[in-house]
Amino acid sequence: MRAALAATSDSGFFLAKHGLGPDAACADFACHHAGVPARPRGGSEPAVLYHQPRGPALLLGLYGCEARLKSWLPAWQGRQMPAVAAGLLPTPPVTRPLAQERWDSVALSRLPFPRITPRDAGPYVTMGFVMSGHGGPALALSAHRMLVLDDRHLGISMLASRHLRHRAQAAWDEGQDLAVTINIGVPPAVAIASATATAHLPGGFDKLSLAGALAQAPVAISDDATPSLPQAEFVLHGRLTPRTCAETLGTRPPGVTMPEFLGYDGHAGAPLGVIEITAITQRPDAVLQATLGPGREQSAILGLGGALALALALLSRGGCPPVRDLRYAPAGGGMLLLFVALAPGAAQECDLGQLARQLIGVMPFTKTVVFTDDDIDLTCDEEVLWAMTTRCNLAQATHAIAGLPPLRMDPSQTDAWRDATGLAPSRAWVDATVPMPLRQATARSFA
Repeated sequence: MRAALAATSDSGFFLAKHGLGPDAACADFACHHAGVPARPRGGSEPAVLYHQPRGPALLLGLYGCEARLKSWLPAWQGRQMPAVAAGLLPTPPVTRPLAQERWDSVALSRLPFPRITPRDAGPYVTMGFVMSGHGGPALALSAHRMLVLDDRHLGISMLASRHLRHRAQAAWDEGQDLAVTINIGVPPAVAIASATATAHLPGGFDKLSLAGALAQAPVAISDDATPSLPQAEFVLHGRLTPRTCAETLGTRPPGVTMPEFLGYDGHAGAPLGVIEITAITQRPDAVLQATLGPGREQSAILGLGGALALALALLSRGGCPPVRDLRYAPAGGGMLLLFVALAPGAAQECDLGQLARQLIGVMPFTKTVVFTDDDIDLTCDEEVLWAMTTRCNLAQATHAIAGLPPLRMDPSQTDAWRDATGLAPSRAWVDATVPMPLRQATARSFA
């Protein structure tokens, strides 16, 4: 992460600010720097280092640019997504001692964890990567929102489908807590690998060997019984217990939580698991990395990880030659809106409705799939909108996908929206490709 921050500093997309505490820093970043979907602001987000009067500085926005994030992953250089997936080779981690300073006592309040909005249940760990196991099927590595309960306890949100939850349940069934580390300020390759679903990794890969493949160099893990990432800025050592808590603090009303990736206020779900922190270690002069939740930063991490998972899944099924490139757009929080560039003639030669269902089957949070020609630069949202505007008639080119469950984090997919509009939730795909006989007649004026 330090190398990424140094590269960002040299590029000019870096700011340092003083005099703003963690909560005020988040408000400042949201007001002046955050992009879609947090704020109606196009373009990339800068990395902003908010120096604190005491303790470590707070870092926001480091991953707020897809191109910047890709530039730190050597396996990605100049390649489209299917080619990236096809070129990856498992690169197992290497072990080394965790040479970090150990705090004299555990005190989470000494770290500048922010309350993202005044409506939050409390301060949150937003860029903490929870790790358990050394590798292979035993490895769990994923990012979770974690509510700071007190100086020694965190409440963690875990979907039932997450690998971490399965490992924790197995430990609890044996009457034990699950030993974990929470790594903050990890290498970019680890962040993207953690967002790539374990279920879609091909044989020979786990998330650490995938991170090594993306970095084209092994990731270091500690040689402790409960491994951690020595390159992380901070490591919170602890155990995931079977205890639970509500996602609220003190007299705060239940049901509130930090903003979600789509840019709307979140809703507290099932009771949170409880992690007891037993030790804290840090690198010298460490900074605390965090994210707002919505915005370019979260969209870039989720979008790159999701598109990579999709490409790896297609590759494991023999590939999908019509697909030239894939991208989850920030407008969908990096999950709901998928752009797919197709080979010439593919739209006429294959069943796009079936292909859309296949893609959603792999990544079930996908709501809308837009198919374009391969001359469309998927990294440019305006380019895709141009194709949708001039290469199709939306009333005829948009097709519903029935029989799939609604996506409850999307307001337009809720029962309340259905009741207000009379329209049932659905998914859709759009054919924004040029018919083959018209390709010459619709060539761009400037190539």
